[in-house]
Amino acid sequence: MSSYILGLSCYYHDSAAALIKDGEIIAAAQEERFSRKKHDSSFPKNAIYYCLKSQGITLSDIKEIVYYEKPLLTFERLLETYLGAAPRGGRSFIAAMQVWLKEKLFLKTELQKNLKEVQASFESEINVIPNLLFSEHHLSHASAAFYPSPFEESIVLCMDGVGEWATTSAWIGKGKSIKPLWEISFPHSLGLLYSSFTYYCGFKVNSGEYKLMGLAPYGEPKYVDKIKKHLIDIKEDGTFRLDISYFKYHRGFRMTGRKFHELFGKQPRKSETELTQFHMDLAASIQAVTEEVVLKLAKSLRQETGIKNICLAGGVALNCVANGKLLLEKIFDNIWIQPASGDAGSALGAALVGWHQHHQQERITNTNDSMKGTYLGPEFSNEEITKYLHRISAPYHTHVDVDLFELLAEELEKGHVIGWFNGPMEFGPRSLGGRSILGDPRNQKMQSLMNLKIKFRESFRPFAPSVLEEDVSNQFEMSTKSPYMLLVAPVKKELCIQMTEEQDKLFGIEKLNIRRSSLPAITHVDYSARVQTVSSTTNPRYYKLIDAFKRKTGCPTIVNTSFNVRGEPIVCTPQDAYRCFMRTEMDILVLQNQILFKGEQPKVEKDEKWMQEFALD
Repeated sequence: MSSYILGLSCYYHDSAAALIKDGEIIAAAQEERFSRKKHDSSFPKNAIYYCLKSQGITLSDIKEIVYYEKPLLTFERLLETYLGAAPRGGRSFIAAMQVWLKEKLFLKTELQKNLKEVQASFESEINVIPNLLFSEHHLSHASAAFYPSPFEESIVLCMDGVGEWATTSAWIGKGKSIKPLWEISFPHSLGLLYSSFTYYCGFKVNSGEYKLMGLAPYGEPKYVDKIKKHLIDIKEDGTFRLDISYFKYHRGFRMTGRKFHELFGKQPRKSETELTQFHMDLAASIQAVTEEVVLKLAKSLRQETGIKNICLAGGVALNCVANGKLLLEKIFDNIWIQPASGDAGSALGAALVGWHQHHQQERITNTNDSMKGTYLGPEFSNEEITKYLHRISAPYHTHVDVDLFELLAEELEKGHVIGWFNGPMEFGPRSLGGRSILGDPRNQKMQSLMNLKIKFRESFRPFAPSVLEEDVSNQFEMSTKSPYMLLVAPVKKELCIQMTEEQDKLFGIEKLNIRRSSLPAITHVDYSARVQTVSSTTNPRYYKLIDAFKRKTGCPTIVNTSFNVRGEPIVCTPQDAYRCFMRTEMDILVLQNQILFKGEQPKVEKDEKWMQEFALD
């Protein structure tokens, strides 16, 4: 009889559920994809329902459920922190306690109540709720990074905002065991330092960090010395300590305090107001400091242990620019990064802790990795899709794969933008050819078209390339696989166009419209790109589409951005995809083997009220 373990993460941000069967990763999804509320933190009832339904089982078939952290330890940290800061932070303390007393302090009871509701939805006569176990926050991160990795032995480095107490931790994974090396505790946090600058530059914390990273190449790192002199003391081994008097995240509703604002001579930028060179320079500076810490930690871990592999997890591991620098420095022979390295991925880590540590089950190492390309979410058959299209009277054409890919390659070459809905949905924050919007990277107008008319987002934000795995070194200065779009690399020198002396003198956003390579839509202002390599075994249909584009144009790369608009979670169902297609200026929608042209769809009156449905991120 198969042994199922369900992992859960919820009640902070990015709720998720993940299911493993006899140690094999079977299904995983974030709750936001079903609830359509970005970073949804509520109990992941829809994600759990999907995981169970995908296997034709109910909760009574689950051996154990593992929650991703220990809430009482987090509560202890909150109490100690507020007591240490008292009498300051009173209002924030009262607000936090209200939430804790309502649901988090009695989390086991709350989870059991919600799980009973999920079981009732299956209308099963058996209403037994499985045993509940609790992992630790950073152990769940480390588990999600090491167990699915292709390594028999590895260093595991976890960096995030905060778990129970740990903010940065190092581990050694070997076989089925993960042993702790050391940790840095709250309030000294690299993740919260980066989030403080995210907040100060007017972006949303826990959401806008990647915007700050995208903004950094427009600036000069002129505030690095000031940051290191006043905010963070970085030791030679990479460990660090913050001067907490500049921050308020430990005792208030804001991330930064008056002293921080005085240090940089300005109040925090208000959301949606003008971004200036000052903000770009700040972004460049905190990015440089983050990279310094990551590289120093990596060097000291390699020297101390001699281990040649490293796995990364935690929100900071989504900083693909820092990851790219780590790759470039060749401190470790091999790097593997959990594609859902934020808290959503901890649901998977918690389930794997249950299997390998609680039940002491052996680990089977997959030399590629065990994430199945992270295509672990819901999928829809052609039959389900055509049934839906008939119901809404949407005109469509059906093509077999080989004809479909040839046709799409032609449409991409014409400069058309395609919504691509293919196979299982991705688990994690990146679209990887399951739920993607695609375009021609050679088209000079593609970046602004996609940003302003399709994604409705800031013009400075770059797009990522998907490249055939065997062509990566022809297009970029890297030869490593990057299946999860978590490594940044320079565009190949031969493809780059050097700026003239006059263009080189331009500042910030002024550089945006300068053609910098023969792939302008995916080349950032610093000639870098966030690369996804596509293999024929992990996602064969996506691979064949790019291959058809290569045969037609000679270019093995296409633009790949997430299938959503700003503030909206990535689409999950054909209904979500069709709605997004009709609300934007996308030209074509592909739902498995069905192709829909915008010009053939029923005319609808332009109504932009839907934009209020998604809060800007």
